[in-house]
Amino acid sequence: MTWPNDLISDVSSPVPQTMALPLSLRNSVTPPELELIASEELVEIIPLISMERTAFISGAYGPLRPPTKAKIPLWMAMNLKMKKKCHIVPPDWLSVDFLQERLVQETSHPEFSQFPFRFTEMAKLLLDVASDDIQNSDKIRSLLKDIREARQAKSREGLQKIDHSELSLPNLCSMEINEIRPFFVRAMGVLTQLTRDPARQIGV
Repeated sequence: MTWPNDLISDVSSPVPQTMALPLSLRNSVTPPELELIASEELVEIIPLISMERTAFISGAYGPLRPPTKAKIPLWMAMNLKMKKKCHIVPPDWLSVDFLQERLVQETSHPEFSQFPFRFTEMAKLLLDVASDDIQNSDKIRSLLKDIREARQAKSREGLQKIDHSELSLPNLCSMEINEIRPFFVRAMGVLTQLTRDPARQIGV
């Protein structure tokens, strides 16, 4: 069986896209845009169809031979999954055991625990499209929410310690960086200006 024509016709738009706001009306990249970027990450699938190696703009993928696992971009896996032509194998970090361990680290240590850089976006896309391929998906959603809240609290605490030279928050992920970027840029601008003109600090 070869690559179905109906799948070829829409592989370029794997996730819902929203019209980007004008630069004057936004401070950072929107979450849907980050999800679109994350959809280029490779994931493992169990194909339910055969497909020869096929070239796309972003690269060539395949061949697919059921039931042999294969690695393909997330956007491609999502298209196949929505057409019931594959099962998506969840990444190791999208499991209850892994997330429970990371939650303990987040709540008991001041530093951020390590996650894949685009784990937030990938987790949302995978849970939206392939929740039936993910064991204990409801529990995983709950753990991700708790982890996000714990990491947001650390981000707020870190921003309170900002100075004019740097802000060190290692292991932040793409969505988290995107969220704090507008405030960070404005705050660093003000602090830099005050450093250059100390008289302003005393109201001269």
